[in-house]
Order: sequence, then structure tokens, then C-alpha cells
Amino acid sequence: MTVLRWLKRLGGVILTLFIASILIFSMVSLTPGDPAAMLAGGSNPNPETLAAVREQLRLNDPIPVQYLGWLGDLFTGDLGRSFLVVKGAEVGSLIAPRMVTTGLLVAYAAVLIVIFGIGSGLLAGTSGKLVDRIITILTSAAMGAPTFVVAVALIAIFAVNLGWFPTLGAGEGGFADRIHHLTLPAISLAMAYLAFISRITRTSVLSQAHADHVETATVRGLPRNYVVRHHIWRNASGPILSVSGLSIAGLFAGTAVAEQAFGINGVGSLLTQAAASQDLPVVQILSMFMVATFVIVNLIVDEISAMPDPRLKQEVSA
Repeated sequence: MTVLRWLKRLGGVILTLFIASILIFSMVSLTPGDPAAMLAGGSNPNPETLAAVREQLRLNDPIPVQYLGWLGDLFTGDLGRSFLVVKGAEVGSLIAPRMVTTGLLVAYAAVLIVIFGIGSGLLAGTSGKLVDRIITILTSAAMGAPTFVVAVALIAIFAVNLGWFPTLGAGEGGFADRIHHLTLPAISLAMAYLAFISRITRTSVLSQAHADHVETATVRGLPRNYVVRHHIWRNASGPILSVSGLSIAGLFAGTAVAEQAFGINGVGSLLTQAAASQDLPVVQILSMFMVATFVIVNLIVDEISAMPDPRLKQEVSA
């Protein structure tokens, strides 16, 4: 039964990625502008050169034929070559070194979301009205603040005025230096997600705090910490973990703003550069990478969220 369930989920993932690849390739290919003209010399390219470039890039073929050729190249490990960001460079060689930086930034932001998002939500849901109100006000303000605004505020306060953190780059030293450089970017990237997870956690915890089994455990004189861990959290953790997983998966799409604000050479900033210069191969591969990351992380989190209560596995596989 477990094997069949995993095969169904794997089939769903493959179908989702296939549909996403069609949509991404079609939308990117139909965007205004002609990258072949830019490669052939700008606004007034030589007609013969332009025709040769279009033939080389298979831009004269119908969109379905272009898509099948692109998909076939993906299956053989050929991610294509950059048109303009780094002309002629393999897309894989452009992405690989940046993935480490972006991965570390996302992991750092994810840790902040899990620790402070879930932690503050638990505190709001299990403490008195004053603590609950303070956390609610703070999270409401954080949810409404765009990433770029948070980044500018953090730079002004902690980098320029206090001088605690650097303003640009991801660090070139060891792990500690990288964490030091990525602290402000990670906070700006995680802030809105952290506040959202806090609100979700608070709501889920409050919904369980007045349940019959919790009141029974309290009346029996069980320690408060035990009641929170084994009765409130166990039953509230399902939706919290699910939403947390979706938020963490969505961090990859939000890295562009944080990386641009702090001058970080990551996947997000590369996607911004590629989109601005109409570098189609880079945009297509990075878009597929982000979709695949979102789908896979969501699949993993669905399984993790079912662990506190094995009965939820039937719902996850549905």
C-alpha cells in the first residue's frame, strides 16, 4: 500500500512538472522582443546574421517543435547556453555556483521561520491576552511590509547606523563569515513568511486549547508543558507544518528581491538579470528549477506533517 501511494504521488509530481514545463516554455517564448536580434547586433542587425542566429537557436520552428527540442535537451542533461547574461556560457555553469549561496540563504530564512514563526505563534496561543495582543500587532505589521522595504530598513539600522552587519555580498570566508553576511538578507526574506506562520500557529493552537481532551488533561492536573506538547501541539501541528513547508518552498521565488537589495550573486538575482535581458534559456531553466523545488519540498512536508498522526497519511495520499 505504501509503494502504491508513493507511485501515485510520484506520478502526480511528474505530471505537475510536465504541465509546468509547457506553461513556462510557452510564456517565456511568447514574451515581446526578439533575443536573436539582440545577439545579432542590436536594433539594426545584419539580415544574414539575424537569419543565421534564428536558425541556430531554432527560433524559426513552431513553438511545439521548439518545446520538444528543449525538453529533449533537458533529458540529456543539456541545459542550454546563455544568450546575453554571459554570452555562450552553459546555463548549468552559471547556476551551479549560485545555487550554494541561494540554498544557504533559503535554509537560513527557513530556520528563522520555523524557530521564530512557530515559536511566537505558540507563545501567543498559550500565553495571556497581553502577550497575544503584542505578538498579533507585531506580526500584522510584519506581514504588511514588502521584502524590499524590510531590507532597506535593516540596512539603514543594522548596517549603516550600528555597523553590525555588512551591506553587500554573501561573504567569501568560511561558514561563519557567510552567516554574518546573510543574516540581514535572511531576515528580510523570512519576515513576511515568519509573521504568516506565527498567525497560522496561533490560530491552530487556540483552536486546540479549548478542546475537550485538552481541558480534561488540564483538570487531571497534568503539567502545562506536557499538555502543550502532547495534546495541543500534536493535534495542531498538521496545518502548521503544511503551511510552513509551502512558505519555505516559496522562499526560492522571493530570493530575487533580497539578493538584489543586498548585492548577492544568487539564483534569484540571476533570474532577474536574465529576465531583463530576455535570456530565454536561463529564464526557462531557473523557472523550472523553482517550480520543481516547490513541488518536491511540498511533497516532503506533506509526509512530515502526517507523522504526528499516522491517520493523516490517508489524507496526504488522496
